[in-house]
Amino acid sequence: MKDILREIGMIERCFESIANIEFKEYGLAKNQYIYLVRICENPGIIQERITDMLKVDRSTASRSIEKLKKAGLIIKRKDKENRKNLKLYPTESGIKIFTLLKREEEYSDRVALKDFTAEEVATLLIFLKRIRNNIEPDWELVKKGGTRAYLKGYFLGD
Repeated sequence: MKDILREIGMIERCFESIANIEFKEYGLAKNQYIYLVRICENPGIIQERITDMLKVDRSTASRSIEKLKKAGLIIKRKDKENRKNLKLYPTESGIKIFTLLKREEEYSDRVALKDFTAEEVATLLIFLKRIRNNIEPDWELVKKGGTRAYLKGYFLGD
């Protein structure tokens, strides 16, 4: 069973490495492209929603979002209903890069899934969503300072 998650991890690292190299010339590094895509797909999104979508902590998201802002790819606007929230929007430059990012995503999908039937792709998506749904409660628990079951009683004094 461990091979499944290792394979998923290797796939993710391959795509991450390729993207970080290819998008560097556009000023996007360390997975910042993922944030730009989500902001372009969801104009007016707040940072908390992005952290949830991408499964990252607040400080990681904050740093990446701030770099996108400094690069002129996004802007922040105060929410009229909740002044604490800052809504994120792409700039024209951000939308231009987003077009390239979408092309890359479509290309990567075609390459990764080239030998799969439509039915196999649909089944794979169902399985991957089930895996994510299984792990999200642990992610929420750890994010809030909790301890996963395998650690309980492992350390002296627990």
